[in-house]
Amino acid sequence: MLAFRLARGAHPVVQLRRLLVAAASAGTGFLLLCTLAYAMEHPGAGAGLRLAWCVAPIAATVYFAVAVARTDPGTRPRSGLSAVGLGPGRLMMLAAVSTAVACTLGSMLALLFFLHLRGDVSGLPFDGSAADLLAADQPLPVAAALTLLALVPIAASAASAFVLRPRATKTTAKAGGITRGAKAGPATASRPGAEAETESEPPARAEPGTEPAAPTPPPSGLPWGVALLAAGLAVETYTSRSGTAPNTGFPLPGSADGSPAGVLAGWALTALGLVLAGPGLTYLCGRLLQAVRPGALRLLAGRVLQEEARRIGRPLGVLCAVASGAYASIVLYAGPRPEAGPLTTLGALLVAGCAVLTLATASVEARQARSDTTSALLRLGAPATMLRGSAALRAGALFAVFGPLTWVVAQLAALPLTR
Repeated sequence: MLAFRLARGAHPVVQLRRLLVAAASAGTGFLLLCTLAYAMEHPGAGAGLRLAWCVAPIAATVYFAVAVARTDPGTRPRSGLSAVGLGPGRLMMLAAVSTAVACTLGSMLALLFFLHLRGDVSGLPFDGSAADLLAADQPLPVAAALTLLALVPIAASAASAFVLRPRATKTTAKAGGITRGAKAGPATASRPGAEAETESEPPARAEPGTEPAAPTPPPSGLPWGVALLAAGLAVETYTSRSGTAPNTGFPLPGSADGSPAGVLAGWALTALGLVLAGPGLTYLCGRLLQAVRPGALRLLAGRVLQEEARRIGRPLGVLCAVASGAYASIVLYAGPRPEAGPLTTLGALLVAGCAVLTLATASVEARQARSDTTSALLRLGAPATMLRGSAALRAGALFAVFGPLTWVVAQLAALPLTR
């Protein structure tokens, strides 16, 4: 009941983000139900492979739901909440329940739309318009449909609870020489790279003998990301030169024929490499901005990028992977193969939309995290134009690094499909 009250009294922007999660869940649920209808019409004719292609929309929806849960103001610890029983663990449960409610709403909307298209439910102009494609002549297995629709809410709520779980951190008091353990709230400790933010409140005046907080260490996933990226491109190249017939491999959804399984495995490795390399590349952008005698503007932009490398780097890597995959898909369907079907288009739009919305949500989370720093700079007399210039400089640096990288990876990933 508390989760429903918090959801009802939230800001309209927060409500909009939850509605977007529900829309993504509805699209993914509709894809799963269409896969079930295909299995009913063609038992044993590749229905399992079609279900496997739904993993990408499911993962994109869950990733977006987790990003929205991280920016939810209801998950932040407030003073006095622990006294009434709303500690970090309870706030984590509230975030998981809110995510489950939004995803369940989307799944129910998908079921209702699916039943209208089948003609099982009347009352809309398009009732029964897709009866032939959705196996309307056969009874719908209720247990299978509910099981498929429950995948996204369960996965999203479990992932939100895992990411926002309270973690125990250790802080050292230099003045007394005593090490004490403190539990961090879900809104701070759950974010990657939040080790430097787990102090409850900084003292108003520095005590003698205390040391300032250490700078954020660079992310360690860049070498692994580069290795996986190179391995994925090598697998694609090797598969394209092995002479495998393109129509004997793993079938693509929609109306296209099969593709070599090695090419698809190479795509997966390439995407994983981009995701792992994203935080390291973002941190490197910050280092480059501060190189060669930086001024106040470049120094501020570089430090902010270094602090936010883990928070926005991974969504940037996901977006680059989706963009390179979209380019490869355009090359794939522009050839002699048939055009993509409506379900393929829906799945691609879901993945791309969730990637863009996740990056936007991570940017909002980063702005909220540095709100105290921004307020302090404005109190010290920093002009607002400098803050806007710093944001534009950060965006330009990220585009200058990730834009050419995405284009190169997309060209190399699409090269096996043109042979």
